[in-house]
Amino acid sequence: MKKLTFALMLFAGVFFISCESDDDNEPKEVATCTDGILNGDETAVDCGGSCAPCEVAIANPATYSFARDGENTVSFSGQTTRLQMGDEIISSLKNPTSTAEQLAAMYAHVAGEMDFENADLNASDKSMRSKTAASADFFATNATDQALIRADFDFWLMAQVDEVFPSWQVAATAGVAGQLADGASTRYVNDKGLEYDQLWTKGLIGALATDQVLNNYLSPAVLDAGSNKEDNDAGTVADGKPYTNMEHKWDEAYGYVYGLNADAANPNADLGADSFLNKYIGRVEGDDDFAGIADEIFQAFKLGRAAIVAKQYDIRNAQAEIIKQKISEIIGIRAVYYLQQARPSLTAENPAYGTAFHDLSEGYGFIYSLQFTRKPNSDDPYFTKAEVDAFLIDLMDDGPNGLWDVEDETLESMATDITARFDFTLAAASE
Repeated sequence: MKKLTFALMLFAGVFFISCESDDDNEPKEVATCTDGILNGDETAVDCGGSCAPCEVAIANPATYSFARDGENTVSFSGQTTRLQMGDEIISSLKNPTSTAEQLAAMYAHVAGEMDFENADLNASDKSMRSKTAASADFFATNATDQALIRADFDFWLMAQVDEVFPSWQVAATAGVAGQLADGASTRYVNDKGLEYDQLWTKGLIGALATDQVLNNYLSPAVLDAGSNKEDNDAGTVADGKPYTNMEHKWDEAYGYVYGLNADAANPNADLGADSFLNKYIGRVEGDDDFAGIADEIFQAFKLGRAAIVAKQYDIRNAQAEIIKQKISEIIGIRAVYYLQQARPSLTAENPAYGTAFHDLSEGYGFIYSLQFTRKPNSDDPYFTKAEVDAFLIDLMDDGPNGLWDVEDETLESMATDITARFDFTLAAASE
């Protein structure tokens, strides 16, 4: 069979995938590769409907940079806006002069309302609440769970004002909201030891960022909606834009992960640029047991986008599955990590309640986020909402005072059960 070889620029690597000829008997573009370097000779190929298994090569660019006719085609401003809104809301959750009405308005922002310090955010028609539990795959036909989940986030904002702010200067004890020392930091908890700001923030890592990335923008239901595939094949761009709709959807997924990095085209240089997924990809990357996971996610995003440009959708889909697995692992690893970190603080002769409750509040949020993860090559999350709800009940019901009464065996059991669904070990996630 004749081969078509081609040269592409700015490669970081080459991805190969087995393929068969399509039913429509269209010619195949096939690349040859010697010692990892694509050959540059170009010839014609006509499979004639009997194309044998072959290898299609897509080069992975060095950075997340794509252009058409010299014009940048990468755009995710809406995602950057929502991440910025989130960071302002987090700051307001730690300001005891904030009102419930102010926090609710920031979360469900309406264009033109003066909810934020950043005037550009006030002018925006974006909001965080509208994208909470809003993925095409999980919530397009699940309005009941969507409403319950959004009600949780609404409640945590309101309860911070109603329960925690009035006790800002009170020493917290079992059954009494207030403040607890955590080394040089001060933690502010409700009467059961929970930090509502941590529940809200870590919960949105799942309910907004992870859900939008894994279950919405990387879903074929969104990428291939309407005429997206035909338009991408033809190079037909969105009205008034330099990108195709499919390119843009992939970029929007990318934006929820890297939308606040100083150099979004090469974001791993400053992981931790926001308070959501980016921060915790950085935290997991910093664990020697998981070193390299940040690059795996980044490489998959780049290669998937390059595959869209090359119209190689099997490769695109394969990269989406990698992202689903790795981002889901980030959620699972941190859920286990915080459960395990809290245990020695609670079992010490003089328990460090501020430290332990901070860890467990973060852990609560990551456990909550497990319901928005996505098993690769599956329609299912790693944990259902019912399973997550059961975990959270177990965490809080060892006694009438919630975290003040939680038992070491409960934390160990939960951490073990979560680990069992993933490919990492309990020891690795606990460090």
